[in-house]
Formats: sequence, C-alpha cells, structure tokens
Amino acid sequence: MPDKVYSNAAWYPIEIAGLKRELPVCKLSDEVSIAGFVIFGDVEMTVRCAEELLKRVPEHDILVTAESKGIPLIHEMARQEGAQTYVVARKGPKLYMKDPFFVEVQSISTAKAQKLYLDETEAAKLKGRRVLIVDDVISTGESLHAVEQLVQRAGGNIVGRACILAEGDAIGRKDIIYLQELPLIFPEK
Repeated sequence: MPDKVYSNAAWYPIEIAGLKRELPVCKLSDEVSIAGFVIFGDVEMTVRCAEELLKRVPEHDILVTAESKGIPLIHEMARQEGAQTYVVARKGPKLYMKDPFFVEVQSISTAKAQKLYLDETEAAKLKGRRVLIVDDVISTGESLHAVEQLVQRAGGNIVGRACILAEGDAIGRKDIIYLQELPLIFPEK
C-alpha cells in the first residue's frame, strides 16, 4: 500500500484483520487529510485486531497504552491473553493518583499539546517488567515517544510497540508491529 494517496472522496476503504471498513476522511489542512480510524464501539474489529496483534508481538509481562483510543484494544488483548491488569497513561491527573508524573506530547490528531500521566501505583506495575506499548494508530510517533518516556521513568523494559494501523511517518518503521498501513490523503488537483 502506498504511504500516500490522492483522492477527494469522503470515505477511505480499508481491510484490517480480514474486516472491511469505510473510514471518514478528515481534513488536517488544505494540503493533507487522514482517514479517521476509531475503534470505539466496533467490538468485532477490536476482538479481531487484538487476536492478530497477539500472534505477532514479543513475550511481555504487561501492556501499556495512552488514553483513550487504545483502551478497547489493550483491554481485549489483556482479556485474550489472560492478563489480570494493564496500564493506561492518563491525559490528566486524577484525585486518586498518588504522586503523578507526566510528559508532554503533541499528537497529529489533537489540536494542542497535552500531557500524559502515570502515578506511583501504575509505575510500580511497570518497574522491572517487560512492557509492550499498544495503541490504535501510530502516525508521527509523538504519543508513542511520550509513553516510552513514562515507561522508562517507571523503570520498565520496553520489549515492543504494537498498533493496528501505521500512518504517515510510522509506515515502514521496523520498531513497530502493525496490522495495516494507513496512507496520508492528498487532494486531487
């Protein structure tokens, strides 16, 4: 699949883990759009992608993701492998968090910089463990980098990075396990 396509269509057809979907085309600027992949509410896609990713990822002790679109996937992966817990880097500090720490991130799908947080309880789950970072889509790699920083600060050992779709800069990266490529979309002239 090419890393970019030229189209003025409102929908982008894709097949992931044997399932066909039509993704809405979302304009980032006059020069480029992305196909919006949202796993929320798509149980069939979540189950199938978790199953396929688990066949490809390295051995690990615990899964971690960034809030929020990776949560259904990480939950299903944990369920399928019989894990009792996983870690979610939160977008904001919560009252129940003990001694939270954060890193800043600017994702392609958010309008402004945001922070990702872990606290000492979540960090303790990662310390000294083999950690697999999971997300729905990796594009620029900024969110991935932020989660990596949190895992390293917590003392975890990153053994892999996995996502459903690699988009833009992430396509072809050898350090990411993914099921399908998602090209950037440029307007036809």
